[in-house]
Amino acid sequence: MLVFLNGQFISEAQAVVSVFDRSFLYGDGLFETMRVFRGVPFRWLDHMARLEQGARLLNITLPYSRDQLRDYARQLIEKNHLPESLLRLTLSRGVGPRGYSPKGADHPTLVMTLHPAPDANGEPIPQWRVVTASFRLPANEPLALFKNCNKLPQIMARAQADASGADEALLLNTLGEVVEAASSNLFWIADNVVCTPPLNSGILAGVTRLVVLEICQSLNIPTRELGITPTNLPRVQGVFLSLSSWGIVEVTHLDNQPLGRSPLVNKLQSAYAQIITEHRS
Repeated sequence: MLVFLNGQFISEAQAVVSVFDRSFLYGDGLFETMRVFRGVPFRWLDHMARLEQGARLLNITLPYSRDQLRDYARQLIEKNHLPESLLRLTLSRGVGPRGYSPKGADHPTLVMTLHPAPDANGEPIPQWRVVTASFRLPANEPLALFKNCNKLPQIMARAQADASGADEALLLNTLGEVVEAASSNLFWIADNVVCTPPLNSGILAGVTRLVVLEICQSLNIPTRELGITPTNLPRVQGVFLSLSSWGIVEVTHLDNQPLGRSPLVNKLQSAYAQIITEHRS
């Protein structure tokens, strides 16, 4: 497998970064993960917009333009013969002096890698069992909007899911609301309205989350952004998750208890599959 590292295509064995890289030392960086369909990254512009916004917030200079990165991504996909895959892009502030201060870290590291992908267009829709994690996310956290490299709460939540034999874990925020899963955005259906937590609840501004909201608009399905408590979530008509790797996943069990299931979830999944079929750029 070839890896893109700072302008070069090299083997995995050669693709190493310094032990003094700030992403390794402090999680001082960002990443994006996107699905590749037929050799083309899905929703590339949306992923790049989020990456660029996050880089501005962290004051990290992207070493390449989005057009250059797109060309490098295309070459990486072609060189590895992986037209159906997951593309991960990682941006680190790079090497700097010891300590938290970013001063002196002026040469960012940029890596792109490819990984096997699940069948996001598969039938029937994936069905997951989830558990409620004990870890909490801060509400009104601007850093949560971007895929920063500090993901310990999500890692620990996923470890709890693994230990429970579940597929995913849901996290609450510091206000006591269920806000997102370890690696996906949360949706539920109540009174035939598709609901999802607002961005200021401390969640990632997910690209697939945005696609779901666009689908709802195109199908005239009402949507609403609001909070929900752990007590109320099991009472809704249906629950599903959105993520780049799988698309839309139905949640059938929460903490080993069966959940309601709505036909709207399959309707949204069918629309998502159609978008994938039509995807060209």
